[in-house]
Amino acid sequence: MVPSSLSPALNHLWQSTLIATVAATLAVLLKSNRAQARYWVWLAASMKFLIPFSLLVGVGSRFGSPTASPNAPGRFSMVVEQFGQPFAQAQPHIVAAPNIAASQTGWLPDFLIAVWFVGFAAVLMRWCLNWQRVRAKRRTGSFLPLQLSVPVVSTPGLLEPGVFGIWRPVILLPEGITEHLAPSQMKAILAHELCHVRRRDNLAAAIHLIVEAIFWFHPMVWWIGARLVEERERACDEEVLSMGNGPNVYAESILKVSKFYLGSRLTCMSGVTGSDLKARIERIMTNCASRGLNLTKKLLLAGAGVAVVAGPILFGLLSVPRSIAQPKGASPKRLSFDIISIRPAAPFRATTPFGNDFKLWYGPDSHVILSNVTLQFLIKLAYGLRDDQIASSGPSWFGLRRFDIDAKCDPPVGGDPRRLSFDERQAYNERLNLRIQSLLADRFGLKLRQEAKEKAVFDLVVAKNGHKFQASPPPGPDGQVKQGSRVWPGHMEVYRANIEVVARMLSDFAGRTVIDRTGLTGSYDLTLDWSPEAATPLDAADPNAKSSAADASGPSLFTAVQEQLGLKLESAKGPVPLFVVESASLPDAN
Repeated sequence: MVPSSLSPALNHLWQSTLIATVAATLAVLLKSNRAQARYWVWLAASMKFLIPFSLLVGVGSRFGSPTASPNAPGRFSMVVEQFGQPFAQAQPHIVAAPNIAASQTGWLPDFLIAVWFVGFAAVLMRWCLNWQRVRAKRRTGSFLPLQLSVPVVSTPGLLEPGVFGIWRPVILLPEGITEHLAPSQMKAILAHELCHVRRRDNLAAAIHLIVEAIFWFHPMVWWIGARLVEERERACDEEVLSMGNGPNVYAESILKVSKFYLGSRLTCMSGVTGSDLKARIERIMTNCASRGLNLTKKLLLAGAGVAVVAGPILFGLLSVPRSIAQPKGASPKRLSFDIISIRPAAPFRATTPFGNDFKLWYGPDSHVILSNVTLQFLIKLAYGLRDDQIASSGPSWFGLRRFDIDAKCDPPVGGDPRRLSFDERQAYNERLNLRIQSLLADRFGLKLRQEAKEKAVFDLVVAKNGHKFQASPPPGPDGQVKQGSRVWPGHMEVYRANIEVVARMLSDFAGRTVIDRTGLTGSYDLTLDWSPEAATPLDAADPNAKSSAADASGPSLFTAVQEQLGLKLESAKGPVPLFVVESASLPDAN
């Protein structure tokens, strides 16, 4: 498993490598066009290493509209996230007992950082030494009285002609170069160097030098650097020839410079002998005119650029983390309780075989009493979650401290839930949950962040021989119907409910999110009995796996679902919403 501290770096490397591969494809498509176009493609690929997608996604998320909807993002968003972040953690970690596996690999991030720093320092040191060497020669040189837009300095030593400096560039010429080159050849060399100045090639080279220093371990970075030098020199050659300099004169001047002078080893000093000399001379002599970009290729480049920049920003807009709990001062139309009493629960409450004893009572007119409940339980109740869907980066007490809560509306609203139809009761429960969400925001200062991860789930499908339960009967002569549910570990009764509701109930006992894939519509009545002590098979493909618990007196949940309902739970992968507690505070007792 990838350590969580390394996941962002690995995701960034994967994304940048992908963009570099796309750049290589574009460069092939542009091979018959001017070198300037390919140069900008490679420069964009280099700069991508300095701009993580997560930064662009963050820019988009700042302009997104947070929503209070707890629904998980769509499949498309999940695919984009998993493709762009293949090394992301499966889910946020909840503070728990020490993880032995993690402690055994805890040294790996520190070791890799140390190795990276050594390579980073070595690349920078080499660059600084070469820079100082050329800078020293420039200081000992003398200015030449040439009528050019850039100062020209004659330097001692066998250093090739080149442009030194980024913000205030100067052209460096080795002493005695005029003795080796004819005036026409000298003119072509100066034209080449002035081309580098106009294009600000030294600035681009310095940017790629930073990329090489940071990502010195990535071979594609060095390959991009070689392509930049090649296309940079080819672009200057094309411009020099377009200015009227003869190919023979220009090629001969480059050959003489290469014969008498050494090439500069400084990355961000643009010289005249860079790139593959033989290939350059052949191109110069043939002087094949490169075509400009047609409309199709212009649109292709523009589309690629927009996709790389705007794509992550748009994804950030669409997948902005949801701020679930409403902040204080939100719209007055939100549902909330008017009278709320919160007190610390009495210690040493009795416990049941399924956890600490608690009391949950829904009364008429949106009156709710919650006794001996934790903040974690309240979040589960308000948002319809399971324990494995809640993580905390906030207070350590959110699953430990217990409270007694009595909340109601004044004046009373909502009616008596015992006299409501099934649909009316569903709406009643939704309104009640919204009020509990407001209570969490106002009294506990709760702030939640919703995420979505591709996780193991169970698909609820119809078994081979079909389902074994009946559609709900029509209302009797008096209009009365049996509806609602009775659920506890080992037993489930559901009346006039759709299968999606059943899937949500099964999620509480299956240990994973259960997704309805039956295709069944309508309302059904069904009953399910199983042994809560029976071991749940790890693989739902084997629902008949025998229990390992000695006191299991009934079938496992998986066996019961298949034998009693004619349905089947199958292992699958799917998007699961996760809720992270960012912050919360203890409520004032009243």
